[in-house]
Amino acid sequence: MQRPPKPFLIQSTPCYFCHFGVFADFDDKPDSLFFNDGQRRIDFVLVYEDESKKITHKRSDHKKQKRKRQVYESNLINNGLQLEATRSVLDEKLIFVKVHAPWEVLCTYAEVMHIKLPLQPNDLKTRDSAFNWFSKLFRVNENIIKPEQEFFTAPFQKEHLSNFYIQDKLTFFNPATRSRIVHFILSRVEYATKNNVKKFGINKLLDTGIYKAAFPLHDSSFRHMSTDPNCPSERYLLYREWAHPKNIFKLQPLDFIRKYYGEKIGIYFAWLGFYTNMLIVAAVVGAGCFLYGCLTKNNCTWSQEVCDPNIGGNIIMCPQCDKVCTYWNLTITCESQAVSNTHMVLLILSIFWIVTLFLEFWKRRQAELEYEWDTVEYLEQEEQVRPEYEAQCTHVVMNEITQQEEHVPYTACGKCIRMTFCTSAVFFWILLIIASVIGIIVYRLSVFLVFSSTLSQHINGTEAIRKYLTPQTATSVTASFISFIVIMVLNIVYEKVAILITDFELPRTQTDYENSLTTKMFLFQFVNYYSSCFYIAFFKGKFVGHPGNPVYWLGKYRNEECDPGGCLLELTTQLAIIVGGKAIWNNIQEVLLPWVKNLIGRYCAAARSEKVVPRWEQDYHLQPIGKLGLFYEYLEMVIQFGFVTLFVASFPLAPLLALINNMLEIRLDAWKLTTQFRRMVPQKAQDIGAWQPIMQGIAILAVVTNAMIIAFTSDMIPRLVYYWSFSVPPYGSHSSHTMKGYINSTLSVFNISDFKNESKPFSPWFGNLTTCRYRDLRYPPGHQHQYEHNIYYWHVIAAKLAFIIVMEHVIYFVKFIISYVIPDVSQKTKSKVKREKYLTQKLLHENDLKVVKKTMGKIADKIIKGIDSTFQPKAE
Repeated sequence: MQRPPKPFLIQSTPCYFCHFGVFADFDDKPDSLFFNDGQRRIDFVLVYEDESKKITHKRSDHKKQKRKRQVYESNLINNGLQLEATRSVLDEKLIFVKVHAPWEVLCTYAEVMHIKLPLQPNDLKTRDSAFNWFSKLFRVNENIIKPEQEFFTAPFQKEHLSNFYIQDKLTFFNPATRSRIVHFILSRVEYATKNNVKKFGINKLLDTGIYKAAFPLHDSSFRHMSTDPNCPSERYLLYREWAHPKNIFKLQPLDFIRKYYGEKIGIYFAWLGFYTNMLIVAAVVGAGCFLYGCLTKNNCTWSQEVCDPNIGGNIIMCPQCDKVCTYWNLTITCESQAVSNTHMVLLILSIFWIVTLFLEFWKRRQAELEYEWDTVEYLEQEEQVRPEYEAQCTHVVMNEITQQEEHVPYTACGKCIRMTFCTSAVFFWILLIIASVIGIIVYRLSVFLVFSSTLSQHINGTEAIRKYLTPQTATSVTASFISFIVIMVLNIVYEKVAILITDFELPRTQTDYENSLTTKMFLFQFVNYYSSCFYIAFFKGKFVGHPGNPVYWLGKYRNEECDPGGCLLELTTQLAIIVGGKAIWNNIQEVLLPWVKNLIGRYCAAARSEKVVPRWEQDYHLQPIGKLGLFYEYLEMVIQFGFVTLFVASFPLAPLLALINNMLEIRLDAWKLTTQFRRMVPQKAQDIGAWQPIMQGIAILAVVTNAMIIAFTSDMIPRLVYYWSFSVPPYGSHSSHTMKGYINSTLSVFNISDFKNESKPFSPWFGNLTTCRYRDLRYPPGHQHQYEHNIYYWHVIAAKLAFIIVMEHVIYFVKFIISYVIPDVSQKTKSKVKREKYLTQKLLHENDLKVVKKTMGKIADKIIKGIDSTFQPKAE
């Protein structure tokens, strides 16, 4: 376990204010990023409430807090940091402690943290893309945000300082790197010792209320340029050229985002932008499929038969529930045919595009960013142990590799117990979600009877509302809304539970922590969001029996049948409500609430004072970003990726809606970061973490789910079987392949005298007909195998299974070929990596070797001269 270097003393401003209440006055420069001397840059800000100004009876607690804070700040000075305190302009109880890291501290900790810094400018020639002229139309104006110069880099070493590309010590460490180094120190400095256990870290002090906030500064206002000529006003440029809504069709300045916010923020927006661009093709295909279904609805034979009053109008369907349901007319399903008339072949191609090409090309793009942003070897060299993990390291074990003792927080048995408890807790909550889904199913089964009795249907009903508001539709819509509310409530509860479980699990590094939390949260969200959709797509209407012998669920509730338009329409409704409601809810939670809070805060501050407010106080009144950073943004987009890929065959407009949502999401997230939140502590990130394998798992599952939706939920396979086999002899009566008679062949006949007493409808039978029809492929009454599945059914089942197997194997095979053909790392990136390694070896290692050779050469000369003088013959 690597620990920071021992405390060292350098010349620094004494912390008089910690003990004697001496504070530096605000210099009335609202945009200043420096101490009052105008020389030392503010790298971090700590905020606390002055205990002497508090009106409370708990003076002993305040003394303890003050003592801990004084010890902490003294230790910060002992570690080389320089501090300056200023009292708040708006609230005299608040104290702002500004932190500055001198050059020596930056160099020392840059070596400890293995931070990569420039060796020399990149001298490799780059070839412009053939589409460079086209992409220029969407790029940010290079005169406003200049392209970042590329460098070859190497992990910093103080002894090789002269080999690094240092033009100016003030700018060698950029503000993001300076803040990251200072936060590293803040997270590891002690403030108390209790029972021989050292307590340390700014996070603990924030949790206990000793400090109210800790954050790096934004460099300017987002509304205007900084008045300080030394400030580059990067925040203002980001808002103007990136976060503003006018830039919705522009490419993102990713290098500039990374420079200001760090690699973790940068790679999120790089991934989101790449995903959004890849949605364009799928959105065009999906919209085309939907329009094709709408435009050809009146031209396809089965739609004409359903809507024809002489065909569909004469077909009377059997009741879909016991007693209270009535007979109904097939023409009621006329309006839903457009959904089931989409072009499935094109949908399969769009699935292939999203699932395969997106993930493969993202790997290449990610490899480029890893090199350009110096995160290729980040995990192996640079990532430090979490302070929470270090604080619990009380057990001594022998490292099998180094054969040295090291401290760990738990024994092997303790780790096993922790993992068992965490796994059990996760499964318990997943079972709780499944129980809620079962509750929704029971609701659907119960309320369907109510709607069936209140929304009475008549065979000759012509009112428009009766055409659309069927009992099935009413049940589906209300159940979807209730399901959405339950999903949102369970999300709020499980979020806190998942964090508690992960904290108890005690992962070693921040990456391990986030990956563990990501896995737990996604497992929960997967079951929470998708379970109702899986039920509708693959279970509803599949095991219902027939009107004379219906199947009952839990021995009481008759199994649901699909909406008259089919389960595909109901699945589309469910997806539309969940996806749309989720997008609205997330925007309210992520954008509207912070904006309202900041608006109230600014109004209250303006009412209290008209004074000039310094930059650190302006930033303090912004919203904190939260410990999990962009975790929820990733989660939101990956859940969306699941909806787009897993169910695209049933909801062709999903890619288009996702594209529109993501174009807005990029700018809303950018606007939120630049205007509503404090500046995040810049963090390194090599990739998108556990989200990558999660998306790969979704992509594999998407092939299966869409194949099954096309086979079992849509009518594509039964239509094809009828067209090629059952419309012509020996099974059909038509002379050539046709879709005429398809509707009649897919509706079985039932004799109303065969109803059981508990199922017989209350409503009277109209006319002299003695039979009704139902959606199934069974022999008619009077047949020797009456109400058993007919030959058409078994042909359809065989075709469905064959389709699933062929589609899966073809797509998986093509996916494997493409994965093999497209390398994860481009040749250009490989050349840059090799060149950088060569320069690192040449500049850092060969120079050392030359010095050693030179030194050894001198020693060797002296030794040889000594030997010569020893063995030289004496003069006679």
